[in-house]
Amino acid sequence: MSASQSSASAPRQLFVTTALPYANGSFHIGHIMEYIQADIWVRHQRMLGNTVHFVGADDAHGAPIMLKAEAEGITPDELVARIAAERPKYLNGFHISFDHWHSTHSPENTALSQDIYRRLKAAGLIDSKPVEQFFDPVKGMFLADRYIKGECPKCGAKDQYGDSCEVCGAVYAPTDLKQPYSTLTGATPVMKTSDHFFFKLSEARCVEFLQQWTRGKDRQGHARLQPEVLNKAREWLGETPEGGASIADWDISRDAPYFGIPIPDAPGKYFYVWLDAPVGYLASLKAYCNLRGMDFDALLADPHTEQVHFIGKDIVYFHTLFWPAMLHFAGYKAPDNINVHGFITVSGEKMSKSRGTGISPLRYLDIGMNPEWLRYYIAAKLNANVEDVDFNPDDFVARVNSDLVGKFVNIAARSARFIGERFEGRLAAVEPSHWLAGLPARSALLANIANLYSQREFGRAAREIMQVADRVNEYIDSIKPWELARQPGQEAQLHQVCSQAVDYFRLLAGLLAPILPALAARAAEFLNAPLQHWNDVAQPLPAGHVVRPYQHLMTRVDPKLLDALFEPPAAEKTEKATAKKAATMPTTSAPSSDAAATSAPSYASIDDFAKVDLRVARVLKAEAVEGADKLLRLTLDVGALGQRNVFAGIKAAYDPASLEGRLVVVVANLAPRKMKFGLSEGMVVAASWDAKETKETKDAATTASADAAPGIFLLAPDSGAQPGMKVK
Repeated sequence: MSASQSSASAPRQLFVTTALPYANGSFHIGHIMEYIQADIWVRHQRMLGNTVHFVGADDAHGAPIMLKAEAEGITPDELVARIAAERPKYLNGFHISFDHWHSTHSPENTALSQDIYRRLKAAGLIDSKPVEQFFDPVKGMFLADRYIKGECPKCGAKDQYGDSCEVCGAVYAPTDLKQPYSTLTGATPVMKTSDHFFFKLSEARCVEFLQQWTRGKDRQGHARLQPEVLNKAREWLGETPEGGASIADWDISRDAPYFGIPIPDAPGKYFYVWLDAPVGYLASLKAYCNLRGMDFDALLADPHTEQVHFIGKDIVYFHTLFWPAMLHFAGYKAPDNINVHGFITVSGEKMSKSRGTGISPLRYLDIGMNPEWLRYYIAAKLNANVEDVDFNPDDFVARVNSDLVGKFVNIAARSARFIGERFEGRLAAVEPSHWLAGLPARSALLANIANLYSQREFGRAAREIMQVADRVNEYIDSIKPWELARQPGQEAQLHQVCSQAVDYFRLLAGLLAPILPALAARAAEFLNAPLQHWNDVAQPLPAGHVVRPYQHLMTRVDPKLLDALFEPPAAEKTEKATAKKAATMPTTSAPSSDAAATSAPSYASIDDFAKVDLRVARVLKAEAVEGADKLLRLTLDVGALGQRNVFAGIKAAYDPASLEGRLVVVVANLAPRKMKFGLSEGMVVAASWDAKETKETKDAATTASADAAPGIFLLAPDSGAQPGMKVK
């Protein structure tokens, strides 16, 4: 049964979460990738008519947060609040549609964590036993592995952490280190014993439950875990030759001082952060229910409620063993699905700020990059497997410019203006018999893409959508509506072809809406028709439907933006050092601004020239602008870039009728400019005398050529050039 069929017969009720980011720092690109993946899936489920409660939260407890706050001279609460205040800019910036964002440092999480602990204890699954551990006598706290360093017991390398050696790769216990010291104070740690609480995960009933749960299926009949995740879980459960005899009990407590949730009836003891962190999923849902007046307990207990998690491959152990066992034996339902994704790399390398291979999501937004470029690029690389996603800058530019601008948006750009200018915005009837040969039936296409979205095969969905866009553009190229527009007696065919193209654009916009929600909203505004539900595009718009005036929907990616995004840290340091040196330089040694201006010629570099995107364009229509003495309005065909509306100050030199059909050169990457008479989307290139040229220069040129005359002269490509060609 397909996803669309399932939703039509019985709408699903979904409780969806992403992994909780640690609240000691800003979001990184890995967080954003995960949120985009989950958001696309959630938006599609909503379009199918399913009810989705999509919540997230900050993971706000643990020693690292406590120690960072202490180092900054603030309280952990203040640190957590400061990080939380940053979140909306990222989430709103990338169009992530969480219903609610919460924190594990909340009354709801305290109550739920303590309730789950009491239930597990009542079930006989909590044990206490002494643990010997390193203790910092100066700081007065037990030390986790990350806070202990010393000499490797294998190779003798100094300053190695308490769990493994970065020099020889040896793995060991902290107590094996030679000359150990605390990274917090430098003090030599001492061994101390403390009673810790354990969740008895090794009990036969827990292992048996997990063996059954990991192999189970969800309500749609699909495997609960991906094959590679299931194989790993079976290994941990001792079900493969590589696996051990059994899994170990889980240490769930930490000693004071610790920033976390107190364990009931155990003074000085706190829950280890990995116990209360996943409970934060439930806490966020509970807070959301309280805000919406919903019954949290009834929602969780409802057998139709499905619990779906999106997480990274680094936290599979917690989510496939501890978390479902905790929920089940505390009397809650275990998750229906754990959807695991890989990491994100940059040009094949792990992200590294020092090497300049990291991507800052905030910098991406601050330099003006379109968030939907990233949403589409990530979606086009995601599938249902646990695979890493690589961000390649050149591929990013090529894929976004080709798919979104050159294919999808181009369909509307090449047809919509004819509808608006020739037919008052009214569409002609689009008959089912006009469906393009070679494409699947409309209903089959909708069902297939819906199923791909539901199965998280976003990359395949994007490819198949773009195959449709390719076919539609080939059709438009074969009909050439811009030529029909110049031929007498072809009005009816022009109307039909352009209406059909608008219908295909509307269908594609609906198919892409989960990935491109903001662009879909702008498309719906132009189409004067909704794109909120999956079946909104199941039928063409009726004859006579009026669309609104077309506005350009998306700009191309400027490669220079990628340079700004990946500005190397070394370059930043050099700039700062240069600025500092200049600031301390004696003023008498600096040349005057006049001297500086005359000492260096003002040459343009090849990089400066490359910034200007010059294209061949064909003038489809030229007309005078009412109320403007100098302007003509030109409608240009720029090939794969679609149609452009350009205002040119050439009225004194050219009769509009003489321009239609001729080739010109246009600057294609100027930012659209809102003018009194409309939006100008480029600039045609012409030759003329500059106002600064002297009369003698003009006179000399005129004398040298009998044909020369003052005025404006459009540059024209040689015969054979085609619209869209680059001038370089």
